[in-house]
Amino acid sequence: MAKVVRYRMEIQGMTCTDCEHHVAKALSHAGGSNIQADFRRGEAILTAPSDFSFDAARSRVAEVGYHVVGVHELVEETIRALPRDDSTEYDWVVIGSGSAAFSSAIEARRLGARVAMIERGTIGGTCVNVGCVPSKTLLRAADLYDLAGNHPFSGLHIAQESIDLAALVEQKNDLVATLRQQKYEDLLAEYNIDLIHGEAHFVDNYRLQVDHRTLTSGHYLIATGTRPLIPDIVGLDQINYLTSTSALELTTVPSHLVVVGSGYIALELGQLFRRWGSRVTLIQRGQVLMPGYDAEIRQVIGKMLADAGIEVVLGARYRRVDQRDGLAALEISVDGQVRVIQGDALLVAAGRVPNTEELNLVAAGIKVASAGEPVHNAMLETTNPRVYVAGDVTMGPQFVYVAAYEGKVAAQNALSGSFAKPIDLSVVPAVTFTQPSLATVGFSQEQAEREGLAVKTSVLPLTAVPRALANRETRGMIKLVADQDTGRILGAQVVADNAGDVIYSATLAVKFKMTITDITDTLAPYLTMAEGLKLAALTFDQDVDKLSCCAG
Repeated sequence: MAKVVRYRMEIQGMTCTDCEHHVAKALSHAGGSNIQADFRRGEAILTAPSDFSFDAARSRVAEVGYHVVGVHELVEETIRALPRDDSTEYDWVVIGSGSAAFSSAIEARRLGARVAMIERGTIGGTCVNVGCVPSKTLLRAADLYDLAGNHPFSGLHIAQESIDLAALVEQKNDLVATLRQQKYEDLLAEYNIDLIHGEAHFVDNYRLQVDHRTLTSGHYLIATGTRPLIPDIVGLDQINYLTSTSALELTTVPSHLVVVGSGYIALELGQLFRRWGSRVTLIQRGQVLMPGYDAEIRQVIGKMLADAGIEVVLGARYRRVDQRDGLAALEISVDGQVRVIQGDALLVAAGRVPNTEELNLVAAGIKVASAGEPVHNAMLETTNPRVYVAGDVTMGPQFVYVAAYEGKVAAQNALSGSFAKPIDLSVVPAVTFTQPSLATVGFSQEQAEREGLAVKTSVLPLTAVPRALANRETRGMIKLVADQDTGRILGAQVVADNAGDVIYSATLAVKFKMTITDITDTLAPYLTMAEGLKLAALTFDQDVDKLSCCAG
């Protein structure tokens, strides 16, 4: 196998597949090989020989109308030649059956691989079974219930009635079963993927045992996901507590829900039960709520929780928990003062931990990091070159769309017979489905300044967004972060109805290096929340309160 060095060139001006062809041809004439141009990503990946001239490459690209604006060396890789080994039973064995697993298995089948999937429990993984799908459908129900009693329209006479939580949970379970069948189980036969039920563990660096069966495969993927992290609090193991999984199965509304943690899961579930009538207390060790957001956004989030009647306790140290008079009693200290918080339900939402303890990774020569996640490189390859990793088990961004992307890339890197492609998680949007919802992508101002970047910002309150005024819901704001000199959009944060929909437009702006002017010169549909992005961009240079509707 020949050693090669790969480079990534950032190229401006490509808008279509013809552009890709022109760029690839120009780089080939300059001496490059194995060129993969991508107009959507604004890049070309190529192999550079020792005598390759980047100045000549820039000139060749400029001759056909494009501009090289950056060159980055990738890892030293090897040309992969993976002929089918008939001594192995499969080419690609996937451990797990969630989003990363299915995305990877489908891509492997597209590449012609023999594929098996191993699942020890319910097929489908976290998202469809106990995460995104069940939580968001119940959150929608809670939003509607809250609006019935707290809408802003005078003349609209509706009222809240009692909640049949058991019926809502049954409807939620029906939806989960339907999507699990359609989006997971039915696809096994569609793509000719073998499903093997059982607990998997490595026997050595190339064999896997599932119960009493031993499998051999050219390559393996660990996509086993995560589970709730249970913190080491004295007495916690002696009481009945909830996790994000069991909380979604409750059929009665707690009187007082005490939550250990105040991240996005805690916020979503805390608001869910608050809207159904629970008193809710969120507790966290850190002194800053939602630290990934800038100060202005954190203030809005804090006010949102306070207005909802949700108590937030910051800077807590957990001392112990026990059962008192039928209630969970959590003893904490804050600023040296001891406090006991009692509730009839205790929810532990303090993070996640990877599901790797049963895999016997040491037998396969796979190193693990501090939380138990497999050590891996940017190509998702573990310390065993036969074994790759993808999804939540990596302890990277815990989003289903990241998992699906990683699963696909892992299969391509292991099986495509071409050069390995590093994953790119530089632009990952995140959404918290509270009401109003929270969304972010790219750099916050605080993150950018920590990186030494010179930035400028705009902050637009929702009172300046016509859609928010029409909705009579003006809680929130939009903040943009841009490069001080070029005006390139580096990040966005949104607190608003449908912030998750708005953030996708901002994601495209960050990913494709759009500038403030690119946004202000683009037509935005009136009376949409996404129009707020354009108004926020206009706010860099002018007071939008002094513009007429739709003016830009």
